[in-house]
Amino acid sequence: MVDERRETLRRKYLSLGAGELAAAAVFAVVAASVVMPRLESRQDSAALSSALVPLLVILGQMGVYWLLARNWVERAPMPAPLVGLYRAFRILDVVLLVAGLLGVLVWLPVHVGAAVGIVTVWFFGVVEYVNYFVVRLAYPIQRWPFMVGQWRTPRLLQDLNSVR
Repeated sequence: MVDERRETLRRKYLSLGAGELAAAAVFAVVAASVVMPRLESRQDSAALSSALVPLLVILGQMGVYWLLARNWVERAPMPAPLVGLYRAFRILDVVLLVAGLLGVLVWLPVHVGAAVGIVTVWFFGVVEYVNYFVVRLAYPIQRWPFMVGQWRTPRLLQDLNSVR
């Protein structure tokens, strides 16, 4: 029974990890090949980069987390070196998000559509951070309205707290 549950979780974690890494790749490719060429100035590109970099870093960290978690799920706590690393990410990501917001504000495009899109990308980075380090926000769409208000602890936070 335990092995079956572990394998189910390992498959789920593989899907989550690959999904986060794929999302990061899609954001990067679309930004570089579709959005950046259409922006009017270097300042607009700097604003997009300021919004995009924190999002890509967070998505990459979380994709790697899920893939690594396949090794210890249902067997052991998160390895101590990874706990230290992800606790550092928890702080560094906030610094990165704040720096990104400052860059967005300094280089905010005058075109309203571009400005809204760039701020939305930055905000998505904040949502991803909150989903992993504060409170779980991601649920299947049909259950989301009922589950999100339960303020559940994210899996990563549970793993970080399992090692003292």
